[in-house]
Amino acid sequence: MTSTSDRSSTCPEQLIEQLYRAEWGRLSALLVARTRRLDLAEEALGEAFARAAARWPAQGIPANPAAWLYTAAHRYVVGRLRAEAIAGRKAPLLAAGARWSPPDGPAEALTEELPDDRLHLILLCCHPALPSESRSALALRLVIGTPTEQIARLFLVPTPTMAARLTRAKRKIVLAGIPIDSPIGDELRARLDEVCRTIYLAFTAGYTPGTGADLVRTDLAGDAVRLAALVHHLVPEAPQVRAMLTLLVLQHSRRDARQHDGHLVTLAEQDRALWHEDEIRAGLALVAGLAPGEGYAEELRLQALIAAEHARAATAQATDWSAIADHYAVLEAHTGSPVVRLNRAVAVAEVDGPLAALDVLAGLDAALPHSHRLAAVRADLAARAGDIELARTSYRAAIEHCTNDVERAHLTDRLAALA
Repeated sequence: MTSTSDRSSTCPEQLIEQLYRAEWGRLSALLVARTRRLDLAEEALGEAFARAAARWPAQGIPANPAAWLYTAAHRYVVGRLRAEAIAGRKAPLLAAGARWSPPDGPAEALTEELPDDRLHLILLCCHPALPSESRSALALRLVIGTPTEQIARLFLVPTPTMAARLTRAKRKIVLAGIPIDSPIGDELRARLDEVCRTIYLAFTAGYTPGTGADLVRTDLAGDAVRLAALVHHLVPEAPQVRAMLTLLVLQHSRRDARQHDGHLVTLAEQDRALWHEDEIRAGLALVAGLAPGEGYAEELRLQALIAAEHARAATAQATDWSAIADHYAVLEAHTGSPVVRLNRAVAVAEVDGPLAALDVLAGLDAALPHSHRLAAVRADLAARAGDIELARTSYRAAIEHCTNDVERAHLTDRLAALA
C-alpha cells in the first residue's frame, strides 16, 4: 500500500501510474470476488482510474488511494447492475465453489488493508478448460493490467483478434460455470502447474522472435516475471512456482545484452556488464533452495539449474558446459522434448566438439520440421567442423524458414561470413 509520506512526495499522475502497476491485480481480484461479474471488472477499474486522473489533481490524493479506486469501481458495477435490472436483463454471474466465499462488508468499509484474492483470480484465468493462449492473455489482462494491444503484440495477433479472444475466454468461464474457488491438495498442485505453464508461455513469447521487426519484447516479458513473483508471494512453498520464478528472473536478467543497434547478440558475444547483477543474485539465491522433485516442478528446476550456470559465469569461457550438458541430458530424459535435445547439442558441442553435437541432432528433422533454429544450429556446428557446404545449405534453410527480421539478418550475415 502507498504510505502518507509516499503520497506527499508524489504527484497524482505518478501515483496513479504506480497504483495501476502495483494494485490492479488486487483490485481486480477483489472486485470479481465481491461482485462475481468477471465481464465488468476491468471496465469498472478502467473507469475508476480515469476518474482518479480527472479528480485527484484538483481535489487532492485521498487518504487511502487504493480503497478509493476500489470503491469507485464497485459503485460503477452496482450502477450497471441496477441498469440491467431495470432493463430486465439477467446478469451473468461467476460461479463460486463450495470451499470459497467472497469477502464480507460493504465496499465503503475498506479503509485499511485490502483483502488479497489474486490467487483465486490467477487460478481462474489459468483453468485447464480454457485454451492455453487464452489463459496467459487473460491472466496478463486481469491480474497485471497489461493493455490488450500490448498482449496482442506479444502473441503476434491484431488487437481486435486478441480482444475477441479475451471476451470469449471470459464468456466461457461464465457459461461453463468455472468457479472462482480455493482448490486444495492435489487439485491445487495440478492447477499451479497450469499457472506456471501459462506464465512461462507468456514469458517465452516475449523472448521468442516471431514475425516482424521485434527481436524481443522485454516489457511484456517483464509483466510475466511480475506475475511469477506475485504467485510466489502468494504460495511460496510451491516447488514449481519457486522454480519458475528462479528460471524467469535469471533469464530476464540478460535482457539488455540480447541485442545491440538492432542486431542480435548471441550469448557468447553478450556484454555481461549489461546483465542485471541484482537479479542474478536474487535468482541464484532462489536456485539454492530448489530441491529435486517430480513432474513439471522438476522440469522447471532443471531449466533453472541451466540458467544458473550461465548466470554465474563471469565470461563465456568460464561457463561450465559439462554441467549444462548433464542437466540437459536429464531434462531430455524427463521430458522427451526435441527442443531440449536441440539445446543439449549446443552444450555437447562445447564439451565434445561439433561432430559429436551433429550426431545429437540426427533424426530431429522429423520432430522439428521447418524449424529455422534446428537449421541454424546445424549450420553453426557444420561451419565449426569444417563442412562448409553443409553449413551453407543449413543457413539457407534457416533463412528460408525464419520469420523474424532481426534474426534473419543475423543468419544472413553468418552465411555471408562463410565466403
